[in-house]
Amino acid sequence: MGPRERALIEQAKLVLEFNWTGGYTKPGPRLYPHQWSWDSALISIGYSHYDQGRAESELLHLLDARWRNGLLPQIVFNPSFGNYFPGPGFWHAQESPDAPEGHKTSGVVQPPVHATAARLVYERAPDRRRARGFLERAYPHLAAWHDYLYRERDPEGEGLAYIRHPWESGMDNAPLWDAILQRMHLREDEIPAYRRVDVHTVSEQDRPTSAAYDRFAYLVKLFAELGYDEAGIRRRCPFLVQDVLFNSLLCRAGEDLAELASEVGEDPSPHRERARRTARALDGKLWDEEHGTYLDYDLVAKRPIHVYCAANFLPLFAGVPDAGKARRMVDFLERGGFGLSGGHIKPVPSYDVRGFGFSPTQYWRGPVWINMDWFLMRGLRRYGYGEQAGRLRDAIVELCEKSGFYEYFDPATGQGHGSVLFSWSAALLIDALLGAEEGDR
Repeated sequence: MGPRERALIEQAKLVLEFNWTGGYTKPGPRLYPHQWSWDSALISIGYSHYDQGRAESELLHLLDARWRNGLLPQIVFNPSFGNYFPGPGFWHAQESPDAPEGHKTSGVVQPPVHATAARLVYERAPDRRRARGFLERAYPHLAAWHDYLYRERDPEGEGLAYIRHPWESGMDNAPLWDAILQRMHLREDEIPAYRRVDVHTVSEQDRPTSAAYDRFAYLVKLFAELGYDEAGIRRRCPFLVQDVLFNSLLCRAGEDLAELASEVGEDPSPHRERARRTARALDGKLWDEEHGTYLDYDLVAKRPIHVYCAANFLPLFAGVPDAGKARRMVDFLERGGFGLSGGHIKPVPSYDVRGFGFSPTQYWRGPVWINMDWFLMRGLRRYGYGEQAGRLRDAIVELCEKSGFYEYFDPATGQGHGSVLFSWSAALLIDALLGAEEGDR
């Protein structure tokens, strides 16, 4: 590694230091003042290379806010930062008897990458005695989290957990959700009163539309009215999706949770069997034979969602497809719509550039996200596509070096958008440069 890369790593560490609150790391200094679930998991992976204490604290601070039923919330609110929508007063999470004591949280989840992060944090830790204590504290929370997903979000036992809000995918306004949101015809009195603060912090044209936010807010209101009862939500929620990204990360995390179970003397076989069941379901129900990739499934309309995003390729990260299917997926990535072709160092956009409604700057409708390219980089390397993985790694480095650690980037120009000093961009840059291939299992 040369001085250029070392300097970039030091800059990334400064971003994480700037956003550190003493117990967790803010995703961004202004737009995201609280603790976000999958952000913290990914941030801990960056810390695992140089600060064991912070890597462990990042995860434990989140896990301590787990609900009694196992739900791991999308947001753990910091009472020091009141000006945020939707805040705890909008969520009414206390309406649930399962809500945690001593923590104010949201009532939805985010993708379950936490056991994967915990395994990397544990295995990389130089202080093995301390790492053991961390794992013994974290494992019961992680096991309860996975139990919740398979019990409450997979009631038919298919092996696929559903999401019940676009925010649960981590890809809030992706084109994947357009058709579902458009069929939600809401009366004016069904839309709760709210005031957005995001559009006063970053460019409004880069953020989800007001029409989308109306529907986001309606779903939150519905959950609160139902007291966060999962059976009631299943009956009435217009948004129930078996998502490729979510289930790919659940599959991979199940494998990692099995390894962690063995480390603490617990039986790994239930975690391993559930991960295998999820892999089989991804490979069966969600595989798109015509195009050679995976598709989300709309449980309400009972049909696949024929929209192609970078997230469709995350089964590579989980080791789900066989070699033949993996080859077809790489062919799809290289056919022009995602730019991974011709030997050029180009990042992969979050949405096919040929897709309807593609935007290079609007949140999850086309920009490059470092976390998505990091997942793809590791997935490609897992299947032996070292050249393509290397190009993605170089693209991550080039984006951060030229534009800074932004939340997301224009795939054509590389210009940064969204939050500045974005923590997971910094953390995953560190891992892209320092991470050994032990994470590409």
